[in-house]
Amino acid sequence: MKKIDIDDFKIAKEGDFKSKKAKTKVKEFYESDEEYKALLAEYHQDLDELQSVMYAHNRYGLLLIFQAMDAAGKDGTIKHVFAGVNPFGIKIYNFKRPSETELDHDFLWRTQLAMPDRGTIGIFNRSYYEEVLVVRVHPEILTKGQHIPAEFIEKPEKVWKQRYEDMANYEKYIHRNGFKVVKFFLHVSKEEQGQRLIERIEDPTKNWKFEEADVQERALWDDYQTAFEDAINATATENAPWYIIPADDKKNMRLIVAEVVKQTLKSFQMDYPPADATRKVALEKLIEVIKNQDAGL
Repeated sequence: MKKIDIDDFKIAKEGDFKSKKAKTKVKEFYESDEEYKALLAEYHQDLDELQSVMYAHNRYGLLLIFQAMDAAGKDGTIKHVFAGVNPFGIKIYNFKRPSETELDHDFLWRTQLAMPDRGTIGIFNRSYYEEVLVVRVHPEILTKGQHIPAEFIEKPEKVWKQRYEDMANYEKYIHRNGFKVVKFFLHVSKEEQGQRLIERIEDPTKNWKFEEADVQERALWDDYQTAFEDAINATATENAPWYIIPADDKKNMRLIVAEVVKQTLKSFQMDYPPADATRKVALEKLIEVIKNQDAGL
């Protein structure tokens, strides 16, 4: 396997991301389907072991945010990368259009409720970043669909800047409390996305959930790319980095994401809690109790 250098995909400061220059495909990190499956299986084992240590250590939390255009592969990436991790150690949330209850709160409220516990991995399939992506591309949502006083949204460009600041400050805050934030932008080309949308329409197991709006949104491709570029550049920091993952090759994409998660977990200063002398004596006595039980004593 060719070594994956996650720094090749990392954006940790403003101005480093240019959507049109970012690659949507790179040379494969696997030589065959068999090797890909073997590599993914290794990642499953590594991630499960690292998450188990994190759970026992119970100090860190990890929040993974996935953002992308439609059909970039968010669902499949989450499914395949984390298939081998103990379900008790993962919480996955799929954020759709805000409900009326959610709109009656600040825009970060619904995602705050879904934050992972210490010792667990939280996965956001879409997130609060929709508030500077979809809402920016469709500013009428801000003025007509959200319950915000008019004087706070008179200048939309000011709203986006303020929301970037709010999100960056929130990520700084949770980092200071031991929760690492890692954000993925699955960067798919327009041509590849178009082919995948056609395949969805033609596949009866998938076209039931297909909406005309998916095609209508595609017509706003350039607007979305600008929105992604601005949001990523405004919120990329060393403590809450973005990773721009080439998404035209789904297998490659999954391997890169898995490596990022693995390296992130390995960066935590954690271990299984040690047993002190008193605890060790107590455990030894329990071994004797179990042996006596089996011996019928």
